[in-house]
Amino acid sequence: MNQGLLSVDDALAQMLARARPVADVQEVPTLEASGRVLARAQRSTMDVPPLDNSAMDGYAVRIGDGLRLRVAQRIMAGSVGRPLEPGTAARIFTGAPIPPGADAVVMQEHCTVDGDRVTINRPPQPGQWIRRVAADIREGAEILPAGKRLAPQDTGLAASVGIRALPVYRKLRLGLFFTGDELVMPGEPLAPGRIYNSNRFTLRGLAEAHDCELHDYGIVPDSLEATREVLRRAARECDVVVTSGGVSVGEADFVKPAVEAEGQLLMWRIAMKPGRPLAFGSLGSSFFIGLPGNPVSSFVTFLIFVRPFILKAQGVAEVTPRAIAARADFDWTEPDTRREFLRARWNREGGLELYPTQDSAVLTSTAWADGLIDNPAGRAIRKGESVRFLPYSELYR
Repeated sequence: MNQGLLSVDDALAQMLARARPVADVQEVPTLEASGRVLARAQRSTMDVPPLDNSAMDGYAVRIGDGLRLRVAQRIMAGSVGRPLEPGTAARIFTGAPIPPGADAVVMQEHCTVDGDRVTINRPPQPGQWIRRVAADIREGAEILPAGKRLAPQDTGLAASVGIRALPVYRKLRLGLFFTGDELVMPGEPLAPGRIYNSNRFTLRGLAEAHDCELHDYGIVPDSLEATREVLRRAARECDVVVTSGGVSVGEADFVKPAVEAEGQLLMWRIAMKPGRPLAFGSLGSSFFIGLPGNPVSSFVTFLIFVRPFILKAQGVAEVTPRAIAARADFDWTEPDTRREFLRARWNREGGLELYPTQDSAVLTSTAWADGLIDNPAGRAIRKGESVRFLPYSELYR
C-alpha cells in the first residue's frame, strides 16, 4: 500500500549509518561547557569527599565518652580540627572534617548547651551523620562518559573533582534555508497569496535548542539556479544543510533536482504522516536533509530525523528518545496506512488527549501539545488503550 516509500525505521537507520561525529575537539573551560558534547571520558583524580565530614550542624563525639561533655573546639567547614580529647566534644558544622577520634555527630537539635558543656539528649549510633571519605566518588572512577551532552549538573560534577577544562567536539555547523516565492517575514506587507515564514522561526529554534552553530541563508526564490547557488555556498560552510519546502514533485519544487545536480540524493519519500516528502543526500563532504514545507510536517520530521542525525554528528552516544507508555483518553478510529505522529497532551487525569485536527498545516497543534504519539501504520486507538508517547522534553535533548 505504501509502495516506493521507505519505512521510518529504515530511513532513520540509513541516515544514522552515514552520520559521523565532527573530527575537531576543543578544550573549553568547564564553566562554559554546559550543552557541549564530551569527546573523551573523564575520571576523577581524587576521592569525594576527600575526608570524613559532618552531614549536620551539631557536635562531634566519641560514643564511649558519655552524654555530658566539654566543648573543647569549634570546627567550621574549610578548617581542620584537632584530635578529640577524651571527655570532650567538638562543635562542628555541615561539611567540616570529622576530627580524629570522633565516631559520631549529634545534630544540634538533640543537644542542650550550658556554657562550655553540652548534654546529649539522644544517644547517637556509630557513624551517625558522618559522610565517609569517597562515599560519592572514588579516585580513578569514571564520572562522565564520552558522547554525553553535558548538562549543568555534569559540569558541576567535573568541577567537584577539580577538572578546570573539558574536551568537547566543536559545534556542528547547521545550514538552513527556506524555499517558496509565497514566503514573507513578519513585519513585511502580506500581499494576497503570500504567507508568513513560520518554519524559519520553528527550525531555527530547534537548531539552537540542540546547540548547533547556525547558518541561516533565509528565503530562496523558486528557481533551480538560485537553489543550486545557495546549496553550493551552504555545503562549503556547513556540516549539515537542512531545507524546508521544495522537495516534492511540483513544477516549482526545485530542491530535489538542485541536490541531484550538486551532489547525490540517497533517499526520498517516507511512509509517515505528517512528512512524506523528506529527502536525504550528500553535497560533497556535507549532508543534506530536505524537509516538507507544511509547518507541522517540517516540525515533526525535524524531531524524528534531523534531531538524531545531528546528535550523532555532534558525537552524542545515545540519540534515541525515551518513549513513555501512556493511556489514550480518546478514540482514533480512522488510522492512516502510514506511521503517524499525532499531537497530544497530558490531561489532569494522567491520560493523553488528542488535538481535534491533525492536519499538517495546523501549527497550533504543535504549540498546544506536550509531545507526539508514535502510532504504527493502520492501528486504530480505543480509549483506555496504551500508546507510545514521545514527550517534547525527550525530543528537545
